[in-house]
Amino acid sequence: MEQEFRRLASERILIIDGAMGTALQSYKFEEADFRGTRFADWSCSLQGANDMLCLTQPDAVRSVHAGYLDAGADMIETNTFNANAVSLADYEASHLAKEINVEAARLACEAVKQCGRQAWVAG
Repeated sequence: MEQEFRRLASERILIIDGAMGTALQSYKFEEADFRGTRFADWSCSLQGANDMLCLTQPDAVRSVHAGYLDAGADMIETNTFNANAVSLADYEASHLAKEINVEAARLACEAVKQCGRQAWVAG
């Protein structure tokens, strides 16, 4: 896979996806959407925790990936911009960093498999 990536990169400009956060904002998710059923009783607001959407709104995350792949992206990035213990502490969710990262990678890989062509996942 690395050799194929390097070969293509030497032949043409590779296209990476666009802004995941901006695309997710177009869904106009509200607090309840960020919480889903799993985090319905969470102790603080999750509004704006886009990385948490990997756990609560996976179809939306997958759909954003699919849109970028359909538009011709050769590489998509996982939905993990703030999926680290420090950033997730704002939502009292530091302990979920690994789970979010694993799920984000799974969703991105699924989107690539479903697109029917060669593409890569970064993240």
